[in-house]
Amino acid sequence: MRIVFMGTPDFAVPCLKALQVSGHEIITVVTQPDRPKGRGHRLSPPPIKTAAIEAGLRVWQPKKIKTQECVAGLRQLLPEIIVVVAFGQLLSKEILEIPRYGCINVHASLLPKYRGAAPIHWALINGETETGVTIMQMDEGLDTGDMILSGKIPVTAEDNTGTVHDKLAGLGAGLLAEALNLIESGKAVRVPQANEFFSYAPLLTKEHEKIDWAKSSVEIYNLVRGLTPWPGAYTMLGNKVLKIWGVQACTTDRIPGPIPELSEYRPGEVLGIIPEVGFAVATGNGCLAVTELQLQGSRRMQAVDFVHGHDITKGLFLN
Repeated sequence: MRIVFMGTPDFAVPCLKALQVSGHEIITVVTQPDRPKGRGHRLSPPPIKTAAIEAGLRVWQPKKIKTQECVAGLRQLLPEIIVVVAFGQLLSKEILEIPRYGCINVHASLLPKYRGAAPIHWALINGETETGVTIMQMDEGLDTGDMILSGKIPVTAEDNTGTVHDKLAGLGAGLLAEALNLIESGKAVRVPQANEFFSYAPLLTKEHEKIDWAKSSVEIYNLVRGLTPWPGAYTMLGNKVLKIWGVQACTTDRIPGPIPELSEYRPGEVLGIIPEVGFAVATGNGCLAVTELQLQGSRRMQAVDFVHGHDITKGLFLN
């Protein structure tokens, strides 16, 4: 089939590579414009652009895919199907109707759960024990189209968004190749989503990323791993942002010296230093050990090293 591929981040790269060896023809790769990145704010290409150029594929970077100029350009390409993987722009009805086989999407959740922009993050934040990828026939709604294929993976307590992202990217690539073969052969079965079970995974905001120490230890643990390795959960140390990259369960008997009952501490209060680990912080129902962090303006480091150069003492508050 003649394929137009639309994708932008790292997650889409394995799918593009799977198409290159699938026997189908990739006529154009559509991705987002280059964006400023890093301290120097230099324009940086999206990962899909880099992968496409390395493969010798044509790249198109429209600012807005819904313009009449873009719609006309897509029509001229005569695609038989459009494959969308984390592209970052919604497609209009006009675009959805261009290809003979329509448009399909590789979505990083088990639909109808976690429709939206950040399905992996929210699956981890909500403590899911499994997640997966769904190949979906696109319609005008937000991830509401009929399902063609899906695959599951377990989510362990040690997983974070980064590890799950990589597992799902590989899973999605395999499912995409299988789905295209089913579609081309006329054997694809489209299953409507059970809309009564849907949930959304909205874009993350600073409000979502801030740690509320009054929540349970499990909720905070899931927030931290759900925001690792990007964008990072944070708290405030004085007037500076303190990113928390790693936490682990702890008990007060790991803290040297006399420790009053946890009920006497307020959430966010430092309980003390835990040798060779970091420091303990009171939560809404216990405590957590902070093991890896990054103070605003500094590098990411192990908490056990951080406490040697900073005044992290019992009674200090993180808020």
